[in-house]
Amino acid sequence: MAELKYLLFLGCAIPYRIASYEISSRKVMEKLGVELVEMPEFNCCGLPIDSVNHDAMLVLAARNLCLAEEQNLDILTLCPGCAGTLRKVNKSLQEDKKHKQLINDYLKEVGMEFKGGKIKVRHLIQALVKDLGLEKIKEAVVKPLTGLKVAEHNGCHVLRPAKYIGFDDPENPVLLKKLIEATGAECLDYMYETDCCGAPIIGVNDKVPLYLAGDKLTNLKAVNAQALITVCPFCHMMFDINQPRIERLLSEKFGIPVLHYPQLLGLAMGFSPKELALEELRVDATKILTIS
Repeated sequence: MAELKYLLFLGCAIPYRIASYEISSRKVMEKLGVELVEMPEFNCCGLPIDSVNHDAMLVLAARNLCLAEEQNLDILTLCPGCAGTLRKVNKSLQEDKKHKQLINDYLKEVGMEFKGGKIKVRHLIQALVKDLGLEKIKEAVVKPLTGLKVAEHNGCHVLRPAKYIGFDDPENPVLLKKLIEATGAECLDYMYETDCCGAPIIGVNDKVPLYLAGDKLTNLKAVNAQALITVCPFCHMMFDINQPRIERLLSEKFGIPVLHYPQLLGLAMGFSPKELALEELRVDATKILTIS
C-alpha cells in the first residue's frame, strides 16, 4: 500500500507539450511509494484567463477543487502556476463567504458545491520535501550523481505570492537546492537566480523573454553549470525548447541541458535515460550521463 496518495492534476501544458515531466514524475513518485490517482474530467486551473475574467477563473479552479473534495484526496500538481492558482482560490474562497456563495451559485449549474477546508494543494517539490522528507529521498538514491554540477531555477509561481504558497523563501529559496543535493549533485549559485524566465510575456513580445532567458543562460555559463534543473513546464520550455532561438538571437552557444527535477532524481534512483524520457529534451542531455 502506498504511504502517500494524491489526486494528480496535470493541467493543460504538460500532457500536450512537456510529457517528459509527467513521465519522470510518475516514475520517481511510484518508486518513492506515492500513489498518484488520476483526476477525472479536470479542467484548466483558470490562471490564463484571470486577467480577463476573474470570476471565471475562480469557477474553473473551484470546480477542480470540488473534484478533489468528492474523492477526499489532496491535489498534487507539477505546474507551479496551477499549484498557485488552486491554493489561492482554495484559501480565498474559504475566507470570503460572500464570494464563495457567488461561485457556488455558478457551480450549482453543474451539480457541484465548493465546501472548502477538506483538501490541500501541493506542488511536486513541496510534497517531496514536506510530506516525504529529504531523508527518504536520499535513501532512494542508488547512483549518486557525484561530480555533476548543476544550477536550479524555481520559477515565479512556485515561490510567490508567499501569502498563498508559503513553503519557501521567495527571496532566498533553498528547498529545490536541497532536493538537488539529495541526488549527490552539487547545486551552484549564480547571479540573479530568482529572476523570471520571461515566459509569461512571450505571447505579447517574444524578444524580451528570449533576452531574459538568455541573461540567465549567460549567468549559468559563467559558473560552468553542466545542466539547469527546473520544476515548471513553462520555464522548461523557455530554457530548453527556446535555447536554440536564444543562441541565434545572442550569437552565443550555450548547449546547457535543461532537466526536470524528477529526471535528475530518477537518474540518481537508477532509472535509465529512456525511462525518464531524456530523449525528448531539445538540448542533448546525454553528455551529463558520463560526468557522475
